[in-house]
Amino acid sequence: MARAAGGRFLLRMEDIDAARCRPEFEAAIYEDLAWLGLSWEQPVRRQSEHFDDYRAALRKLEGMHLTFPSFESRAELAHMVGDRDVRERWPRDPDGVPIYPGAARQIPEQDRRARIARGDSYAIRLDMAKAMDWTGPLTWREAGAGPGGEHGDIAADPAAWGDVIVGRKDTPTSYHLAVVIDDALQGVTDVVRGQDLFWSTSVHRVLQALLDLPAPSYHHHRLILDADGKKLSKSTQATGLRELRAQGLTAADIRRLVNMAV
Repeated sequence: MARAAGGRFLLRMEDIDAARCRPEFEAAIYEDLAWLGLSWEQPVRRQSEHFDDYRAALRKLEGMHLTFPSFESRAELAHMVGDRDVRERWPRDPDGVPIYPGAARQIPEQDRRARIARGDSYAIRLDMAKAMDWTGPLTWREAGAGPGGEHGDIAADPAAWGDVIVGRKDTPTSYHLAVVIDDALQGVTDVVRGQDLFWSTSVHRVLQALLDLPAPSYHHHRLILDADGKKLSKSTQATGLRELRAQGLTAADIRRLVNMAV
């Protein structure tokens, strides 16, 4: 698509999670992409080198009174949602995670500051109801297709995500915040990614509108799935590109698999 449009093809290392991002994994990405025949501009952008940009965005959102710290652990969040029967009926976001109950919004500001000062762990959440009041209805241009075949001008549904996390005590960003900042700083006009991120675009459009950032065009594509219809994942021991190569598949074979899934 980049070549056909006479555009630039960018590779970005999304390495904000230092504990999980290792040099050998990065080297494998370079090797796999080169094997597929892809080339990209140098130098490669690294998210870990742009924490100051993310901190500035968080300060802007805080100044707009659109964020709040939440101090609950995962176990505490599960308890807040309720017992097993209640949890099964609790509203969930598009990724299947229970919507945040919102209790931390009620903590007095003085108590919040005291907990932060004494070193409590916390996540920074976007008050989605306030954010939506600020932005009004939003859409994005979809050049690919959503999981249900959605195409064209798509109405964003950020409320489906609740009060999403945009940063943490030790990491001044989240995936959602980092990618919209990165796209703007790199001048990205077209985002091509898998359908598993289709509805995440609703959150990205809110952040773009709040931070006065341009909105790219999006192209979401189908994924290569396993026999159970789930996306390939290391956590489920699914076969990855390196294993397919070891089995003797060629780059042309992989392209045919991708074409079948588009």
